[in-house]
Amino acid sequence: MSLLTSRQAEELHKSIIAYLAANKLTATATSLRAELNLEENEFDAATAEKYKGLLEKKWTSVIMDLESRNAALQSELDSATPASLSMRNKDPSSWLPKVPPRYTLESHRSTINCIAFHPIFSLLATGSDDYTIKIWDWDTGELERTVKGHTRAVTITAGSAGWVRDVSPSFDGRYLLSAGDDMTARLWDISSSTQTESKLTMIGHEHYIECCAIAPPPAYKHLALIAGLKKPPPASSSAEYMATGSRDKTIRLWDARGTCLLTLIGHDNWIRALVFHPGGKYLLSVSDDKTLRCWDLSQDGRCVKVIGEPHERFITALQWAPSIVHNADNVNTAASGAVPERLQDGEVSIKTTDGGKPGDVQIRCVVATAGVDLTTTINSLQAYTPDIVLFVYHWG
Repeated sequence: MSLLTSRQAEELHKSIIAYLAANKLTATATSLRAELNLEENEFDAATAEKYKGLLEKKWTSVIMDLESRNAALQSELDSATPASLSMRNKDPSSWLPKVPPRYTLESHRSTINCIAFHPIFSLLATGSDDYTIKIWDWDTGELERTVKGHTRAVTITAGSAGWVRDVSPSFDGRYLLSAGDDMTARLWDISSSTQTESKLTMIGHEHYIECCAIAPPPAYKHLALIAGLKKPPPASSSAEYMATGSRDKTIRLWDARGTCLLTLIGHDNWIRALVFHPGGKYLLSVSDDKTLRCWDLSQDGRCVKVIGEPHERFITALQWAPSIVHNADNVNTAASGAVPERLQDGEVSIKTTDGGKPGDVQIRCVVATAGVDLTTTINSLQAYTPDIVLFVYHWG
């Protein structure tokens, strides 16, 4: 069955006959006319002149279009990275990590305590109880180098009265959120050199607080609804909402007045790390129950996804790759509340709220978790070897 309409087929036949005649393939043209039952009055000299050169024009147009598309695809392929080849047509605002992870990286000889992404390059640093810091390329899964020098475990920080388990800065650098063994979270105004007391203290957890995170502006619209507000705070305002995770197995969401807005229950063991989705819709958490959980803030904090496969033992750290800022002059916030646009290599452009050019901020869809798993055999003896598992996905 032909894909062409009767009119399209007729024009194609006449174009072919005109082409054959113009190239002095008279016998072939005559044979085709006879087989198509084209009488002299249906294909006279005027008709032949009308269709003369049409086939070549159509052919050239199609070939040029295909060559252009091929060149564009080849260029995209040449510039693609291993982490970007499979990431297309995905909604950045609803993306969540999934199994299997892209890489499982093994080299540390003891528990991994912390993770930090390079702000621009595809590099990742991990600190461990083995006294070393290791630098990885998360795009290729390769270990770049090992940094030695510490004589004690590389962790986050400790205080005089008790451990400060975690700290989280606001996007503008004005505030710092801390949490620790006194079962409180505290917000500090670090823009003032004379401010020695915390601006806010959040009380409610029943055990040590292991982790904390300050919500990015895109999350304000969801958290404002949870707080019962009709209008979210302005995106230029920092430290409006916060999250804490504790050994009491709960996650608490707080507002800037220190009010607990919501308690998220689902983990079966200590909460070890938290990170807000840069799109603002989700909060991610990891726990000693060996799971990563995704909480939907647009659904009153409902747990919408549980990932329990990557780690066989405790998960100790969680980080999201930082956004890339290309034009800092046009960016008021590190995560402005606009609609993302897809770019190459799995990055997403966010239009700024102050009229900045699109493409100023790109959020990278890369999540890393670290844990202690029974994964290797050393000298015929099984040993606990930490691994860091990287989820590498791109906005599509």
